[in-house]
Amino acid sequence: MRTPHTTAVAGAGMPAIGFFERYLTLWVASCIVIGIVLGRLLPGAFEMIGNFEIARVNILVGILIWVMIIPMLIRIDFAALSEVRRQWRGIGVTLVVNWLVKPFSMAFLGWLFVRHVFARWLPAEQLDSYVAGLILLAAAPCTAMVFVWSQLCRGDPYFTLSQVALNDSIMIVAFAPLVALLLGLSAITVPWDTLITSVALYIIAPVILAQVVRRALLARGRQRLERAVSRLGPFAIGALLLTLVLLFAFQGEAITQQPLVIAILAVPILVQVVFNSALAYLLNRQLGVAHCVAGPSALIGASNFFELAVATAISLFGFHSGAALATVVGVLIEVPIMLVVVGVVNRSQVWYETKT
Repeated sequence: MRTPHTTAVAGAGMPAIGFFERYLTLWVASCIVIGIVLGRLLPGAFEMIGNFEIARVNILVGILIWVMIIPMLIRIDFAALSEVRRQWRGIGVTLVVNWLVKPFSMAFLGWLFVRHVFARWLPAEQLDSYVAGLILLAAAPCTAMVFVWSQLCRGDPYFTLSQVALNDSIMIVAFAPLVALLLGLSAITVPWDTLITSVALYIIAPVILAQVVRRALLARGRQRLERAVSRLGPFAIGALLLTLVLLFAFQGEAITQQPLVIAILAVPILVQVVFNSALAYLLNRQLGVAHCVAGPSALIGASNFFELAVATAISLFGFHSGAALATVVGVLIEVPIMLVVVGVVNRSQVWYETKT
């Protein structure tokens, strides 16, 4: 039985797509231009920012990432894990795609496209770094925008909330070993101390802080929580855009010298989104899962936690790395490709519900 509390929790986490989110690709493109121009005009200032770090963690970026991530994590109610058993087939499909298929398929696609198909058009010294960035992008499922995608495809809010809560719980313990395994399989050396620091700084600490803030807000009423999440949203978007400006200020010279890099890196990301969303959707249909669960399952299975990927790439490989650039390309194409997937899910509902 669904209690009023559960209904309120689910509804509170399901916003319609906002102005900034809808045009995120445009904002990212603007950040590319602004970052490149500022990087050329003020190279000394950005070099100083890049050197302002402790234990290979850039202080300014660390602050910006927290501002990005914490508002998203405040939405998550880990009590929703009690809903997992009700939608175990959809949950199972999404878990398999998120943790057993997507990271490994992206590692393969990175090896295929970056090291072979497009290698001649990419700087040879950055090939490993590009692959590492793609792996980081696919190693953690999205925790925020999936609420938007789920609402747009009329998804079951209980399923979406419980799936995101479960993925966040798994991410705390599985992200570092999974990244280390895939980078190792790709013959890329990973500094374990930096990786563990990134997990503690960008996953564990924000999750704990966000849940403390969530409980404090809920103690003053659910409307207070909803207002706080709504007000914090623009700060999260602003922090993301400022981080991208910094990244492109450092990447500007590489981009102007290799203008095809962004388009090339977009190819494996697009392929993995299409492949993983289709796989999750079809598996759910085969198992007889309701369309309102299959839709968000496909979207959660294909989307990426790009904020975490950007932060970890900077920590592991630096501002100037191809890994950081590869994760930013994921931000650039996330919204348009996911909106296409939403459209396919909605238009195929009749086919999906027709027994073969």
